[in-house]
Amino acid sequence: MSILKELEELTNANIISQETADKITDFYDSKKSFSYNKLFIIFGILGAILVGLGIILIIAHNWDNLSRQIKTTFALAPMIIGQIIAAYVILKKYKSTAWTESSSIFLFFTVGAAISLISQIYNMPGELSSFILLWMLLILPIIYLLKSSATSLLYLIGITTYAVETGYGFHNTEESITYWLLLIAILPYYYMLYKNKPTSNFMTFHNWLIPGTLIITLGTIANNNEELMYIAYFSLFALYLLIGNLKSFKSMKFINQGYHILGSLGTVFLLLLMSFNWFWEDINDKTNFNYVFTSAEFITATIITILATILLVYQRKKEPLTIDRPYEYVYLLFIIFFIVGISTTIPVIFINILAFALGVLTIRKGAKKDHLGLLNYGLLLITALITCRFFDTDLNFIFRGLMFITVGIGFFITNYKMLKKRQKK
Repeated sequence: MSILKELEELTNANIISQETADKITDFYDSKKSFSYNKLFIIFGILGAILVGLGIILIIAHNWDNLSRQIKTTFALAPMIIGQIIAAYVILKKYKSTAWTESSSIFLFFTVGAAISLISQIYNMPGELSSFILLWMLLILPIIYLLKSSATSLLYLIGITTYAVETGYGFHNTEESITYWLLLIAILPYYYMLYKNKPTSNFMTFHNWLIPGTLIITLGTIANNNEELMYIAYFSLFALYLLIGNLKSFKSMKFINQGYHILGSLGTVFLLLLMSFNWFWEDINDKTNFNYVFTSAEFITATIITILATILLVYQRKKEPLTIDRPYEYVYLLFIIFFIVGISTTIPVIFINILAFALGVLTIRKGAKKDHLGLLNYGLLLITALITCRFFDTDLNFIFRGLMFITVGIGFFITNYKMLKKRQKK
């Protein structure tokens, strides 16, 4: 680096001491070493994936010409090799992240390949969900034995696929409870990663994937009172926003704040969906009060709402009430709107007002903090709301066109003023 080339000149000119120069050299050497280690880990993981896939392709190409005994050998051999490598890593290379991640990834794919090949060789019928469940159960111990974060991410993808396969479509909704047990099983590792490596890239990926998998799979609980899941989702997004405001998450870079971003986008999406009149008409027609208080949907919505409220009260005790974080309170307002909306469509008016108010407050916060991203996020929310009304109302095209022109001018003026303000500073 250029700064290292200048150290000798700075030392000779007595601008810095030799001790300071040595410390600077050591600092940049450690950064360079850390960068090399990260690259080694990445290429190790990619290499393990490619080797695993290559073995599968080679075997698949000649599969029909092999006897049953040879097929069984080929099916089990990669997994056995993967287990031997994993044992070697545990005994000799336990502190090497590159070794632990690449060996566990290789074992992950060879276990899946072995299960599918043995099933095919011996004509064992079964559904995709059963295959994924067995695969993930066999992989779970590997995550803890090798402390592999990459395998943990693949495990989360696997159990999400299992939940979608069993919880939606033509499958029995009750089977999806296994997903929640599988998710609970990985949470201790997530906590361990949070305590030991809170700023690592693997932690960042987990902070996106864990809330993401919950969003995808929460709907599998819906059965006879599925309308109540809207309350559950609003509360879940509020919970994400509140988690994102915790000190350990708030200090991260914005792009790494998966909880906060997903919570905000999820809240906005639901508000825009419910700004249509047909949504409330549908709730009026389908709401079923049979056994509502003992239904899984009601229990789920209640638990998530209580968790969000506890965290909200906890944070309000430590920080004063402010309008700079309005998204956190939307779930409370929606519960009121939902109860009223069971018998009338009037809440659609308040939903539109609320969405517009959130857009204005977001613009205000962006201008106050000199943050172009927040400013344009608020403008996009208002634009999306106007677009929804474009398809939902009988206004003439001239008036609709004027609305879009007004918003476009607003985009230009607000961004121009903020950029000029930055130039003056």
